[in-house]
Amino acid sequence: MKLNTEEIETLIPHRDPFLFVDTCEIIIPGEYGKSQKLFSKDEYFFKGHFPNNPIVPGVIIVEAMAQTAGIVVSYKLKEFKEKSVLFMSVNKAKFRKPIRPNETVSFEVKFLNSVRDVYKFEGTCYKEDIKVCEAEFSAMITYK
Repeated sequence: MKLNTEEIETLIPHRDPFLFVDTCEIIIPGEYGKSQKLFSKDEYFFKGHFPNNPIVPGVIIVEAMAQTAGIVVSYKLKEFKEKSVLFMSVNKAKFRKPIRPNETVSFEVKFLNSVRDVYKFEGTCYKEDIKVCEAEFSAMITYK
């Protein structure tokens, strides 16, 4: 199932300017998905990172992978309307190539394991077919 921005916003609480996923394809609910993001030249962070050589900050790339994982998990748990996905940790992050203004990237996330309501994923970011970033991260699902 491929989700657009409006459908994504029903699953995670992130909104512009801090939603870094344009579309998301749920391949295996709760376990595996892919998303895309066009980082337009007008993104707020390009003004300061860096004015003469703008690149997407690494923390934004990792956040986008974590948001993708949050969408994949939340899609499986969509019957629970009052929930939050809270980032807990990031490990093994590697940044291989910069992402510049007006470039589209894709994110791929795979479920590693879970203990109670804590989910661990690995994520990879690609620009075309070139790996630009990878990391492992975990998040907790909380219910109200």
